[in-house]
Amino acid sequence: MFLLPLSGNEHVMTKKEAAEVQPAQTDDVKKTNKSYAREMEFITMPEFEKIPQYMKGRVSYDQLNAAVQSINTAVTAKYKIFHQSVRSLNNHSRKLYQRFKDQEMKDTKGQYFVVEDDIREFTQVRLDKRFQGILNMLRHCQRLRELRGGGLTRFLLL
Repeated sequence: MFLLPLSGNEHVMTKKEAAEVQPAQTDDVKKTNKSYAREMEFITMPEFEKIPQYMKGRVSYDQLNAAVQSINTAVTAKYKIFHQSVRSLNNHSRKLYQRFKDQEMKDTKGQYFVVEDDIREFTQVRLDKRFQGILNMLRHCQRLRELRGGGLTRFLLL
């Protein structure tokens, strides 16, 4: 162990104290949330620069990644409910679960997707023209795909 000169108010950690700190740090790592769904990766700066200017408009890099984060929040919340047993759900969650089951079709089996109602339900994002443009940019960057059918537009995560 290297000893540094102390100015008086600094504390030198002994080997015993260091040993006590190490297990506490590993316990925090084990308690991380289990991810229920695959999340969309954030847009990198080179990818953002390759998006045509007419598509970007006035949307900034940070706004685009904030939209990615909100979509990830919606997907995680949806599939957290979806992967629970029906008996453990309350009435509101049971209705959501049934809606999720109704939205599934043969093309979406095994895929993670959200619809506009899911984004409205689980995030505070307004689904306006600007957000539709952001969805177009995410399709351009091959982060999601649109599947239409049955009166719904499903956004599949790629």
